[in-house]
Amino acid sequence: MKVTPRAEGFGACIEDIDLTRPLADETLAAVKAAWARHSVLWFPDQPLDLDQLEAFTLQLGPFGVDPFIKPMPGRPNVLELRREPDEKATNFGAGWHSDWSFQPEPPAGTLLHAEVVPPVGGDTLYADCYRAYDALSDAMKAMLAPLRAVHSARQAYGPSGVFAKETEARTMQIVVSEEAEQTVAHPLVVTHPVSGRKALFCSPVYTVGIEGMTRPEGMAILRFLFEHIVQDAFVYRHRWAPQMLTLWDNRSTLHFADGGYDGHLRVMHRTTVAGDRPRA
Repeated sequence: MKVTPRAEGFGACIEDIDLTRPLADETLAAVKAAWARHSVLWFPDQPLDLDQLEAFTLQLGPFGVDPFIKPMPGRPNVLELRREPDEKATNFGAGWHSDWSFQPEPPAGTLLHAEVVPPVGGDTLYADCYRAYDALSDAMKAMLAPLRAVHSARQAYGPSGVFAKETEARTMQIVVSEEAEQTVAHPLVVTHPVSGRKALFCSPVYTVGIEGMTRPEGMAILRFLFEHIVQDAFVYRHRWAPQMLTLWDNRSTLHFADGGYDGHLRVMHRTTVAGDRPRA
């Protein structure tokens, strides 16, 4: 197994590995170590069918729970992220977020396998929440340490959310629900359970306030953090290739699905790995 990290250490390419078959214990441990160290891993040239994608996911941990989107028929743990050439709706995931952070136990990781890659556009951007935290002043770190951020799916999937207001047809079946109005609070600064590093844990899509603060007070802090995390210095732009698998850590990154491929088909298959309740 060959690991080639990016210069900043955020993100790494994994080669000389075959994910179509179960990994030996030693190789699996090396993949998990690289994942904890680099947050985003990509595996080129992995022609996985859905059984193989699910099997590799389960080597990393149990499946996470994916709400508000209908899964593939007969595949309750696989989402198909499909956008047809003639679709006009905004591409799915076009906002900085950590997957399902509004859950009491958000997914530790997400896997995305590229089936059909458009000839232009369709990049995924990743932001390093470790380095974003490290770059803060000691005074800011001290202020943030005791704070808990409020997360909710309402801005996306609630009855008054973005998807409820859509007028363009969408191939993906989104479920708008009152359940999206629910909230959960997590530490604003979390400690990764494997690496032990501290990371900022908030996003403009799912973080709606800070416990104990008025909305203007909380949003003033959050807006600063939202802009701080996605500075160019902390962002990696990932370019896809057919049959590439990418695995990222939702506990230490945000991601954003870029568009720019109108008129072209794009098909990806996604699974999530269950996680634990975030800890300060």
